[in-house]
Amino acid sequence: MKIEMQQAELLAMLKDPLQRDRGFRLLMKQHGEALYWHIRRIVVGHDDAEDALQETCIKIFSGIGSFRGDGKLTTWLYSIATREALTLLRRQAHPFQSIDALGSTLTNRLEAETPLDSNATEVVFQKALLTLPTQQRVAFNLRYYDDMSYDEIARITGKNVNTLKTNYHFAQEKIKKYIKAHTA
Repeated sequence: MKIEMQQAELLAMLKDPLQRDRGFRLLMKQHGEALYWHIRRIVVGHDDAEDALQETCIKIFSGIGSFRGDGKLTTWLYSIATREALTLLRRQAHPFQSIDALGSTLTNRLEAETPLDSNATEVVFQKALLTLPTQQRVAFNLRYYDDMSYDEIARITGKNVNTLKTNYHFAQEKIKKYIKAHTA
């Protein structure tokens, strides 16, 4: 059986009680790694990304019956993954603290998990991303890394397309400024 199944075939398999487990394994084979990296770019640490991915998988498996199929399956998957990643960050923040205040904690986590032989430019780029407010970082990551349209990102985040375009633009400017200041 080919790995890349059409959405309709995969959904039929996931909704069939006799094929649900197999369908879920195929779904994770197709999308698991991309979801992991999407989550990891939000939460930074491997262990946290694994935890959020596990919660994402549970929500996907238990909620697949509620997916109507009127949109892209990947959009639904990324919506769940994004919510789980942000929920994990909220749990890590101190009470009455915004998750945006976790920037230095996430930067420390990035430095702790960065291999010694990693590309210095990529490390600076990752640190620049961590200076962004969370919503800008999520919008930037989905557009830059996952090559999603603004319409898809809007469905994932629940934000207005124009707001996302603005977030992406400001994120680009902040990243350029950070890189220029830290590589000169």
